[in-house]
Formats: sequence, structure tokens, C-alpha cells
Amino acid sequence: MKYSRLFTALDEGLDLNGTLHILRPPAGYDLATLNDVSVDVSFYPDHQYWHAMGMVGDGVGRVATLVVVPRSKTLARALINEAITAGGLVIVDGQKTEGVEGIYKDLRKNNTIMGVVAKGHGRLFWFEAGILPAWDITVKSPNGYKTLAGVFSETKIDIGSSQLVPHLNALKGNTADLGAGWGYLSREILTHEGVTRLDMIEADKSALDCAVANTNDPRANPVWTDALTFGGGPYDTVVSNPPFHTTRVGEPDLGKGFIATAARILKPRGVLLMVANRHLPYEAELDAKFARVEELAGSGAFKVFRATRPKR
Repeated sequence: MKYSRLFTALDEGLDLNGTLHILRPPAGYDLATLNDVSVDVSFYPDHQYWHAMGMVGDGVGRVATLVVVPRSKTLARALINEAITAGGLVIVDGQKTEGVEGIYKDLRKNNTIMGVVAKGHGRLFWFEAGILPAWDITVKSPNGYKTLAGVFSETKIDIGSSQLVPHLNALKGNTADLGAGWGYLSREILTHEGVTRLDMIEADKSALDCAVANTNDPRANPVWTDALTFGGGPYDTVVSNPPFHTTRVGEPDLGKGFIATAARILKPRGVLLMVANRHLPYEAELDAKFARVEELAGSGAFKVFRATRPKR
């Protein structure tokens, strides 16, 4: 299995005598024969998966913490610090592409590594919680905004989103920010007095918490859910800068799913305002879901669309 390093470690001497608390495991992470487990996740589809398994919990009474290394280097370090602070056994599992080798080298400088499993282009290792590593886990948020480690574009305003802002003209009524992130576009949307309600729809709970802080407006309503299956509305306007990856591999179908959701949740005369990377093939999907599609502006890297009259 993809995540068999854990069970290999259990076969080779990793001893779990009590609750194992796991930070950020993706849906499908291999826990097949483990029962005394609690899971902490912030990505909504993963949360729903583990909730259905009855494993979501706060880790009270844990004897060990397993950190599944995320893409963000700063977040990975922050999660490992959290695990060390909690005490007990600390287990780290990750792919080489996510930087687990550098983490391993840093941690073994001040901690006695008790065991290592290297396989499947990754590494799992464990040690008793001890000294916190001397690494930087601060996040340099954009001026005037709150962001957290691991959220998309945590240190700067996304260029695509900034190119969409000039086209947010005369917004009014019920509006949705589909894939709101940490709330840059949401704050811009709320500068329009005609907006009576803004639903900030976002799958990353950490980013959504930032969006709430960054908007601080009674019209703003956080919605922690999966944009691909969201069925709220209907909305007068949907604004979106859709993601196109959840891992390091690009997934254009994600953006196509956002377009389908927008068409589904808009009113018959509703408007979609969307920005996308220039290379992404969204035109055919827009034409399939909307009667009229215009490219309003763009650059060598981005394109801005206005789509109206969603097809039912």
C-alpha cells in the first residue's frame, strides 16, 4: 500500500501502547488494523472521510503523535513542534518530494532516532519527544492580513486574485466566494455596499478561520465544505479563483468542478467572475455550463472570465 511504512515500522519494533494521534492524514491513509487512533484534519474532504470512520478526535490521552508531512515546509515544522510539545513518542512520515529528508536531518541533530523505515520514495522515523528544533515557524503574512502556515499564498497576495479585483463591478445581493482561501477576495467583495450576504466557501478550515478574521463583517458567512459538492445558494454572483492542485501535481479538473458548481448555485441571471492561470483549459467547460462567456482581461500568466446565464 502507498502508506505501508507505518505497518512496516510496527513489524520492526515501533511500539504503540495507547492512543495514537495523527496530524493531517489524507483520506485513505493506511490505518487498516489500528483501533486506538484519533485524527486531526483541517481539509474538509479528509475530515469527512475520517469522521465517517469514527476517528476524528483531539488526541486527549495520546501516547504518540504521528505527523504526516504536508507540502508546506513551515506547516510541517509547526506540526512537528506541536507533536514534540505534546510529549510521548513522535512519529514522522512523509515523501521525499514533501521534504521529509531535510526534516529527518534536522531532527536527528538533537534527538535520538529510535527507528527508521525508508521505502516507497519516503521515510518514516520515530523518537521520544525532547528538544524543539531551532527552526523558524513564523509566517510573514501580507500587510494587514492574517494567514497561517500551510494556507495557499500565505506570504503574499495571489497575483491572479489581484487581477480579478478590478472586475468586481457593482456587486449586489447574495454573493459567494468559491474557494475563499484566507479571504483576500472576500474582503474586496465586501467593499461593495450592495452585497447583502457573502458566503465564503472553503475546504481548508485553517484558511477559512483566517478569512473570518480578515473580513470581520456581519455580512460574511464562513462555509467549511467541499466546493465540488456544495449545493447552497442561489446566488446573484459567484467570485472564484479556483485551485488547480491539492498535491504537487496539477489537477485542471478541480477548476472545472468549480465551474460546474458555480453554474449549479447561481440564479438564472447570475454571474460568475473567475480568474485562472493562462495555461489551464477552462474555456470548453465554461461554454458547456454558461450561455455567454467573455474574457474580460488578462496577462501572459492569467485570464479573467465573466460567464452569465448558467445552463441547467
